[in-house]
Amino acid sequence: MKHIILACFSLFSLRMFSQNVTVAVDSKITLKELFKQIENQTDLNFSVADQIDTNQKYFTKEDIYKDTPINELVVALNKSSSIEFSIAGNSILVKQKTLNTTKKSKLSGQVLDESNQPVIGANVFIKELARGVVTDANGMFSIELEKGSYTVRIRSMGFKNIEELVTISDDMTMNFVMKDDSQQLEQVIIIGTKAVDIKNPQMSVNKLNMEEIKRIPVVMGEADPLKAILTLPGVTNGGEASSGFNVRGGAADQNLILLDGAPVYNDSHLFGFFSVFNADIVSGLDLYKGGIPSKFGGRVSSVLDVSQQTGNFEEYKINGGIGTASSRLLVQGPVKKDKGSFIIAGRASYAHLFLKVTDIKSTAMFYDLNAKFNYRLSANNTLAFSGYLGNDTFEISKRFTNSYGNTMGILNWTHKFSDKLDTKLGVFYSDYKFSLGIEMEDFEWKSAIKSYGLKYNWNHSLSEKFKLNYGIDGLYYNFNPGVLEPTTSDSQVNYRQLDKKFALETSAYIDFEHQITKKLNLRYGLRYSMFYRLGAEEISTYENDMAVVYNPIYDIYEQGTPTGTVSYGSGEVISSFNNFEPRFALSYAFNENTSVKASYNRMAQYVHILSNYQSLSPMNVWTPSGPFTKPQLLDQYAVGYFKNFKDNDYSFEGELFYKNVQNRMDYIDDASILGNNNIERVILNGKARSYGAELLFRKNTGRFTGWISYTLSKTEQKTPGRTADEPGIANGNWYLSGYDKLHNLNIVTSYALSPKWSFNTNFALQSGQPVTYSNGYYEFGGRNIPNYGVRNANRLPVYHHLDIAATYTPKPDKKKGWQSYWVFSIYNVYGRKNAASMTFTTNDDTGDNETRKLSIYGFVPGISYNFKF
Repeated sequence: MKHIILACFSLFSLRMFSQNVTVAVDSKITLKELFKQIENQTDLNFSVADQIDTNQKYFTKEDIYKDTPINELVVALNKSSSIEFSIAGNSILVKQKTLNTTKKSKLSGQVLDESNQPVIGANVFIKELARGVVTDANGMFSIELEKGSYTVRIRSMGFKNIEELVTISDDMTMNFVMKDDSQQLEQVIIIGTKAVDIKNPQMSVNKLNMEEIKRIPVVMGEADPLKAILTLPGVTNGGEASSGFNVRGGAADQNLILLDGAPVYNDSHLFGFFSVFNADIVSGLDLYKGGIPSKFGGRVSSVLDVSQQTGNFEEYKINGGIGTASSRLLVQGPVKKDKGSFIIAGRASYAHLFLKVTDIKSTAMFYDLNAKFNYRLSANNTLAFSGYLGNDTFEISKRFTNSYGNTMGILNWTHKFSDKLDTKLGVFYSDYKFSLGIEMEDFEWKSAIKSYGLKYNWNHSLSEKFKLNYGIDGLYYNFNPGVLEPTTSDSQVNYRQLDKKFALETSAYIDFEHQITKKLNLRYGLRYSMFYRLGAEEISTYENDMAVVYNPIYDIYEQGTPTGTVSYGSGEVISSFNNFEPRFALSYAFNENTSVKASYNRMAQYVHILSNYQSLSPMNVWTPSGPFTKPQLLDQYAVGYFKNFKDNDYSFEGELFYKNVQNRMDYIDDASILGNNNIERVILNGKARSYGAELLFRKNTGRFTGWISYTLSKTEQKTPGRTADEPGIANGNWYLSGYDKLHNLNIVTSYALSPKWSFNTNFALQSGQPVTYSNGYYEFGGRNIPNYGVRNANRLPVYHHLDIAATYTPKPDKKKGWQSYWVFSIYNVYGRKNAASMTFTTNDDTGDNETRKLSIYGFVPGISYNFKF
């Protein structure tokens, strides 16, 4: 009987193997379509493993098998695909190929564009394993794989996708060149890469590249990276034409702003009309709002990490633009082909030229210059220098002059020890200077902050599942809070130099990235920071050691009574602080499209801006922590839900956050900031908190793309009395911070009508900024003086505006020679008069009390002509 069964099975198998089929395969055929071809010609069935997606394409080469025995076809298919076919009875089994698990090999390389520049943040994805990595700042990537054949897919916004079958038998290096494809002209489909990284534990971070930034309409029609981040959830500013930005209720000085790794202390031109970041040379930006990695420190609200492009290593190129208020020009090219490159970009405004031919005697202008030089010393060593120089000048009838600007330079050396270990050493200098001159008083006021720093970072990939980042930082500060200089011999002002301040901030950090399972990923680390307030300086002492005292008779806080000074020599430590700053983040992926994340981070901030205004101005003065000014300490918690839809065409991010800040600087009523040599006499230490929800929904691909962001949050401060007899600020209760915006909605859209025309819109709506209104008046000297109520108990009217822009490209198919496009924009289409401030005063003619609203913008059209060759 056994022999009969065996004979029958053999005859059956021979019948199966003897069946011939004709099959055609290519890179466009899905597994389901292959099955249909075979099933139509045979009586075979298919049995498919769970991890195999029959709607996917597993073949990369075109082959036609004519009248081929089924067993030979199976052997051929196994050689040309990344999956395994086998015959069992009347079924063909399909499963993932069994790979050698005893030894893993490394696939590494670099992703470049057609100009031989690194493509930063490109997604290198292994199709069969449904996992991948992202290229670093040099376009480099590395991933460990078991031996076998894999489909490598590379995607990055503005480039054509790459898909290539790679066979891994040992460690190998491959470079990929991505071709420019910001638009697929035939179909007009915009390609994006903004799907959520589901498995990465990093949360509370938003990334924008220049393709997106240039599509957001702004005042005067010029793309602006800093204005673009205001469309993201959790980010607001103090109103139109205001400097700085606020993240999750934080103050503007709580943001660490980096340009190629060096700090920038002032972020605006023309009092907020423009930012200091030239969109032509910026390659992209990352805004960290929470879950901040251990390598960043020194601020308690956010980190804005802006990177500049690398110059072209192959050929010379020029691009620029002529706009309504300013013009730009960028030049780049090789210093030595394939070895060194440069890129230089400059901007200048020229509104002052038109004002000279009018009766307006005021003028305002700015210029800036960005530069970056790269040189490849060898395959493992690269030098890069980045620099920035910018300045603003504002003048009113030559009676009032104001000048301010940034200077920054950083030299980076990158060394690659191996595929698993690389380092970056950077030294930098950055300063910010401000001057104010008043002709009728014959004096000039100057202030500055200078810093010198060093960073040494190490990236160590111990395995595919365990990575280690560590490093050290050092930063030396020189603060000049102000010098008063007479400008004429008969000036009534005497020369006066406020006490200069010096400080040293050092830190060390370590950060672990750990894949626990395929679903659970962790990132955890620790930063240890130290801060030293240094001499030479004389520190005032006060009666009862209180620089601020409470007067119960008048129910006000007053400046304390000095009793003497303590002198500290040059370099002598006046005060010292140190803090451990733990960081933790995790992600748990339910599947390839859905995950939850959570994070905690503590951060310390040792330098502060002295300002009792709610938005920054160029006159703000930086000061270090010291005997009376404690460092700010942040604890932030966040949880979130993240999901990609329809093959990453859509994505959703939702987060809840809670922030608590200790030692938040607060000011007594009528505090005098500018020119105060003893600022501790008007400062009280309080605390702040912020909590809320952020939502971000994106459409990433197609003719119509964009995002909707919404934030519901509350931000409060509390400065209680130091004793039971003191009321504190606002009676010691929680009161609204000047940065509170209960509602914040932004809708950004982009529609590609044709290769020649695209249209973009931006709608913004925010709750009015908290302010303190007058609740009455009293008469003094024949004038009505307003009396103010509880701090920030009122709000300005709701803020909103709609902006539109149209981009016209006359010759979209032209890829060489002179290429150009026009941008037509309207800021505030319906002319909303948003309130920048409310002033309570007396009408000089009638003597009546009145409230005056100040608005900055109405309906503002703009046009710019942009070119490259």
